[in-house]
Amino acid sequence: MSAITLEGEDLQQRHLEELETVTIRFAGDSGDGMQLTGTQFTATSAIIGNDISTLPDFPAEIRAPAGSLPGVSGYQLNFSSRDIRTPGDEPDVLVAMNPAALKTNLPDLIPGGILVVNTDAFVEGNLKKAGYPASPLDDGSLSGYRLFKVPITTLTLRALEGVKIPHKQQERSKNFFALGLMYWLYDRPLDPTLRWIEDKFSKTPDLAEANRLALRAGYNYADTTEIFTVHYHVGKAKIKPGKYRNITGNEATAIGFVAGAELSGRPLFYGSYPITPASDILHELSRHKNFGVKTFQAEDEIAAIGAAIGAAFTGHIGLTGTSGPGIALKSEFIGLAVMTELPIVIIDVQRGGPSTGLPTKTEQADLLQAMFGRNSECPAAIVAPATPSDCFQMAVEAVRLATKYMTPVFYLSDGYLGNGSEPWAIPAVEDLPRFDVEFRTDAEGFYPYLRDERTLSRPWAIPGTPGLEHRIGGIEKQHITGNVSYDPENHDFMVRLRAEKIQRMAQDIPPIDVYGDQEGKVLLLGWGSTYGAITTAVEKMREKGASVSSAHLRYLNPFPKNLGDVLGRFETVIIPELNLGQLAMLVRARFLIDAVSFSKVKGKPFQVTELIRKVNEYL
Repeated sequence: MSAITLEGEDLQQRHLEELETVTIRFAGDSGDGMQLTGTQFTATSAIIGNDISTLPDFPAEIRAPAGSLPGVSGYQLNFSSRDIRTPGDEPDVLVAMNPAALKTNLPDLIPGGILVVNTDAFVEGNLKKAGYPASPLDDGSLSGYRLFKVPITTLTLRALEGVKIPHKQQERSKNFFALGLMYWLYDRPLDPTLRWIEDKFSKTPDLAEANRLALRAGYNYADTTEIFTVHYHVGKAKIKPGKYRNITGNEATAIGFVAGAELSGRPLFYGSYPITPASDILHELSRHKNFGVKTFQAEDEIAAIGAAIGAAFTGHIGLTGTSGPGIALKSEFIGLAVMTELPIVIIDVQRGGPSTGLPTKTEQADLLQAMFGRNSECPAAIVAPATPSDCFQMAVEAVRLATKYMTPVFYLSDGYLGNGSEPWAIPAVEDLPRFDVEFRTDAEGFYPYLRDERTLSRPWAIPGTPGLEHRIGGIEKQHITGNVSYDPENHDFMVRLRAEKIQRMAQDIPPIDVYGDQEGKVLLLGWGSTYGAITTAVEKMREKGASVSSAHLRYLNPFPKNLGDVLGRFETVIIPELNLGQLAMLVRARFLIDAVSFSKVKGKPFQVTELIRKVNEYL
C-alpha cells in the first residue's frame, strides 16, 4: 500500500492508503435499512468510476422477530479499480448493527478485517436472542479483528435533536449514520446520496432533513474523532468508454424483454404471480406502459401463464415469470404451449427448494425441471444469462428464438443474478439485432401446421384474419392440417418433429468460446451465475502458470454445436453447479465423457477459492 495526499487539503493533510479492491458487508435487522445502505454505497461507487459487484442477502421470513438470527439482512459489495466479476469471497469490512448480525456474519470476515459494531444494540435482550452468554465486545473473542465500537444509535439521536419526527423514525436513520462512517473511511463523496435523499423524501422534508443530518453526522464523526487512523482510496476502474448504469439482473431482465418486444415489432404481455425472487421483474415492467407493455398480476401461477399463452395466440410476445415452485404449477400449460407451438418465454429466477425451501437464497436447481419437467416428450428451448448485465442480452435472445422457431423458451436466471448488480454498458439501439415478426396473411394454401423448411416453425396467424381461421388445443395435431389426430404414425412423427425443431436452433446460436488455452489439462464448464467465480478462478490460476481453461454455456437446449469438440480437448472437465450435478448429468449422457461434478447447495454462490482448491485436485 502507498500513501497519497488529497489535492486541496489544508496543512492538516489527510493520508489515504491506496487499495485496489475492497469488499464490505452491511448487516443488521431486517428493519435496519441494510439493503438501502448497500445500494447507496453501490450507486456512489459506480458514479465515481469503480467496478462493482453486489450480493444482497434477505431474511426468508416476512416478520422474523427483531434482533433474531433469522431476521438478519445483509448486503455485500465488492468495489475495485480493476475489472471484477464477483461480490468477493470474504468481506474485508463488516458493519454489524446488532449482536445477531455479528453472530451470523463474523465467520466470513477475513482475519484482521475491519469490524464496526453498533454498541447501543449490545444489550442483554439482544445478546440473548443471538445466543451470546456475554457480550463479545468485552470478552476478547474479537481480538483477531480491527474492532471499532461506535454507539451509532445514540449518536444518530443526538444529531437529530430538534428534528420534528417521532423517536422511532429518528432511530431508523442510524443506517445513514453508518453509511456516513463508511463514506469517510473509503473516501466516498456525500453528494450523490444527498441528492437521492432530496428526491426520495421531497414530500416529507422532515424525513429528508433527518437522513441528511444522520449521513453528515456519521461522516463528521469519523473525520473528527480520529477513531480510524487512516482511510482508504480505491481509484477508478479502467473500463471500455461508454455510457454505463448500475443495474440488477431483474432490472436488466425486464428492460431486455421490453427491448426484445420492440425489436420484434410486437407488443409485450407479462402475466405473473408475485414470488420471490422474481417479483421485481413485474414491478419494473409495470413502469414501461409507454412502450405498450401490458402487465397482469394474476390470481395464481396457472392463470398467469394461461394469459401469456392467450396473448401469444393474438400476436403479442407472451411472457410469464416465476421461480421454481411456480414452474411446477405452470407445467401443464407449458405443455400446451409446446403442442400449440406458440412463442412464449418462461422466466425462472431460481431459488433454493424443494417446496418453499430457501426463498431468498440462490440455487441453480431447476435445470432438469426446465428440460424435462412436463408430461411425455415435451421439448423447450433453454437460455441462461451469465451475469446481471447479461440478463438484458439473453432476454432479447429468448424473444428472438421464441418468435423465429414458434416455441416456448425458458429463461433461467437465479436469485444471485436477479438481486445482484454491476455496471452495464448501455448498448446503442442501432447495434441491437432486429428480427421483425411476420404474420401469415395470405389465405391461399394456408394450413396452421405448415413448416418452414429451415426452422420447422409453423405460421403465426392472427385470429380473425380473413381466410386464416384455425383452432389450436392440447390434443395431438395432424401434420400440416392441424386437425385432431389419434394416428400412431402421425403422433410419432410430430413428437420427433417438435424435438428436431429445438435442435435446429443450434444453427442460430453462437459456438461456445474457451477462455484460456484451447486444449489442456482442466476445463471448468459452467452455466448461469457461476460465470464470475469460474472466470476469476481460471484467471488467477493461469497467472501462476496452471493449465486450466473455462467455457460457459448460455444456451442449454440445444447445446452449442461445437460443445462436444471443446470437451474432447481436455483431460478433465469439471462442472461447478449450485445443485447436485444437473448439467453434469446432461453432459455425461450426451457426450459420454466422465465429467466431474462439483456441486454446492448452500444458498450461496461459489467462492473463487473453492474453485481453485477443486481444480488443484486434478492438476
